[in-house]
Amino acid sequence: MDSLTRSLTRRDLLRSGLALSASTLVAGSVGRAHALLAGHSGLAAAEASSAVAPRERLLFDFGWKFFQGHASDPLRDLGFGMGQGDFAKSGEFKFATEQFDDSKWRGLNLPHDWAVELPFVYDEEQQSHGYKPLGRRYPETSVGWYRRTFEVAKVDDGRRITVEFDGAFRSALVFLNGYFIGRNDNGYAPFRFDLTDFLNFGGKNYLMVRMDASFGDGWFYEGAGIYRHVWLTKTDALHLGHCDSVARTAVKGGTAALGLGTVVENQGTQAESCRVRWRIVDAAGNVVATADAAPQSIAPDGSVAFPANANITNPALWSLEAPNMYSAVVTVESGGKARDAERVSFGIRSITWDADKGFFLNGKPVKIKGTCNHHDHAGVGAALPDRLQWYRLAVLKDMGGNAVRTSHNMPTPEWVEACERMGMMMMCETRLMSSNPEGMAQLETMVKRYRNSPAIILWSMGNEEWTMMPQPQGARVIDDMIARTHELDPTRLCSAAVNAAFESHFPEQLDVMGFNYNLNMHDDYHQAHPKQPSVGSETASTVSTRGIYSTDKLRNQVSAYDLNHTDWSELAEEWWKFYAARGWLSGGFAWTGFDYRGEPTPYGWPSISSQFGIVDMCGFPKDNFYYYKAWWGVEPVLHLFPHWNWAGREGEPVSVWVHSNLDSVELFLNGNSLGSKRVETLTHLEWKVNYEPGVLEARGTKAGKVVLTEKRETTGGAESIRLTADRNEISADGEDIAVLRVEVLDQQGRAIPTAANMISFKVSGQGSLLGVGNGDPNCQESDKAPKRSLFNGLAQAIVQANKTPGTITVEASTEPYPRPNLPSAQVTITTKRVELRPTVG
Repeated sequence: MDSLTRSLTRRDLLRSGLALSASTLVAGSVGRAHALLAGHSGLAAAEASSAVAPRERLLFDFGWKFFQGHASDPLRDLGFGMGQGDFAKSGEFKFATEQFDDSKWRGLNLPHDWAVELPFVYDEEQQSHGYKPLGRRYPETSVGWYRRTFEVAKVDDGRRITVEFDGAFRSALVFLNGYFIGRNDNGYAPFRFDLTDFLNFGGKNYLMVRMDASFGDGWFYEGAGIYRHVWLTKTDALHLGHCDSVARTAVKGGTAALGLGTVVENQGTQAESCRVRWRIVDAAGNVVATADAAPQSIAPDGSVAFPANANITNPALWSLEAPNMYSAVVTVESGGKARDAERVSFGIRSITWDADKGFFLNGKPVKIKGTCNHHDHAGVGAALPDRLQWYRLAVLKDMGGNAVRTSHNMPTPEWVEACERMGMMMMCETRLMSSNPEGMAQLETMVKRYRNSPAIILWSMGNEEWTMMPQPQGARVIDDMIARTHELDPTRLCSAAVNAAFESHFPEQLDVMGFNYNLNMHDDYHQAHPKQPSVGSETASTVSTRGIYSTDKLRNQVSAYDLNHTDWSELAEEWWKFYAARGWLSGGFAWTGFDYRGEPTPYGWPSISSQFGIVDMCGFPKDNFYYYKAWWGVEPVLHLFPHWNWAGREGEPVSVWVHSNLDSVELFLNGNSLGSKRVETLTHLEWKVNYEPGVLEARGTKAGKVVLTEKRETTGGAESIRLTADRNEISADGEDIAVLRVEVLDQQGRAIPTAANMISFKVSGQGSLLGVGNGDPNCQESDKAPKRSLFNGLAQAIVQANKTPGTITVEASTEPYPRPNLPSAQVTITTKRVELRPTVG
């Protein structure tokens, strides 16, 4: 058992009002999501700012070289595996030494996903992974080599130097200066190696990573390569243990009691006597509490736990509306000198799961309005810049969402941090549901890394393990996983996503029952297990194509009206009405917030992505977005659809829908009223309207007064291009991005909702084009080409700044065939000088 924790039974946990802990700062709400996002411009992530002198934590993302290897032909894989003696002698891997010439390799920065750069292949075995040529049958595109030359100063001799990968897909072999360092065989959990013994202090070092994506972890698009950050950490030989610092909180009246703890390791050759000091700092930088742990002696190669306690009076609680954060600065002192230090972010708040009344945050009932999400985005695949995590979360927050589920793997730290700062709860899920050494290692890594986060309200042990759940092994495995999780974190409960075996012993073992679909099972299960809290771990799976209003199986398109779902799932209105009517259901997570590559549903080839999303792969809302916004959010909503461009259908009936939370809505066509309808809670309004060109208008009333209007107008032909950047100023840090919305306008400046023009992009100045997309689930254009067609009037381009302050100019133009050229459009983005994250030279 973790020496910092105490053993609690699940009954103890259920009876207690769980007090949770956490990481980082910012205030926000549904209505202010985009304003809050705008305030995050190049802000250094918590991962970098966690280091406190004398510790150094350096970003290791810049200046890599890349080479596409080969999984079966050693001659095309740097000779690796040519004989059987590759690992026979230490230090003989020449490709990781100065003797190797990488001058013809491609230069790039991390994060990087080479899978998104590959062409699509018509191979049904690759369907779930987005038809990308990865796997043992595609050896020529399943291996990639990354190489980095760097220096370590002579003065660092005597320190411990560690390299840490936040995530890489999938099987990694790491070499340094000719030596084999280690391997990792999963695509989502971070991994780290101590490089100290193999470094050349005062000279050049050669780090080589061979990534092999021949095997997958999931059944969805996962990417390939080093798709998350890499870090180099320098510490004293006497240092804090990795992810061992904990700040647990319990609110009692007007005081928060802090249970503090850490582990100090001594990797030196002599015994060391040391103490640990804690400074608790609020968001304004004020020290609000201090604590000292008693001095202890640590033997060479030993480690010792250091517990402490502190109190904060009148704490600022973390909540969805005000996600207040604190930091704990933890310092190891020996002989009056600081030997190591780090900053741990946490939040103060309580959560309770009640079997009868649902979920409570800080003593107040909160219905979980969540979405499940995979980790890829248009243009970049799995290699998302930090800013894009925030961009995506702001879209979900703007919809009225208050929670996300990390389907189906340990999330990247930046996704967790965005949730902390923007006030979004999280169901945090591990990839491998198993009590074998690998499964437990992944679980422990996830829990230790994120147990300080106030955003996380529930640990998930896995998803839909229908083979294991009804078998005797299922209950044994889940019991071991839950027990270990409670040892590491006694403040949260555990769940799993269950879609079968409801009558087996497996779901009974869960602290919180996780229902996947199966609305016909919920009531009976709750009646049979009245003391077990419940949540909808996965719901909805409604399918739709943005901007399409008639299902067309020949074109693999699904109507955007809330009319279509799979044979196992429900419509948006169906599942939310069901959950809203049952107070004992804590809420649920809709599948999915964003469309994602792979699992093309409900169609196969040429579809290359799912159509489950409430928004498309770019984050452009589908019409169901506004159903959720109306009934999840707090702002007045009036959304009218479809568009009103139906040339050739004059006189034919068109189904007109409105999503609104107002009292009533009146519909007009060309100034003539088509009648007023009263809004019924948790539903939509619908009219049948014979099409005639002109103006369709909805007027929404509240308390008898018109408070919102929305129009859909028949547009003319294409006359111009409009580029709109989400921000006109970004950071010149080599990482920050601007997301551009691309539209085509008619002569009156109205966006054409059916436009399909091919748009070419030219980027000049202090930045580059990172990727493009349009949200079309059937589009097989390159995500990396400097052009993209509009899909139903929209496309997206992502540009990234370099490290030189100045401007980035993006020019968009159309191709002359099959339509005449439109005047080009430009947008200029300023890149401002900022304090850069510490990086490896």
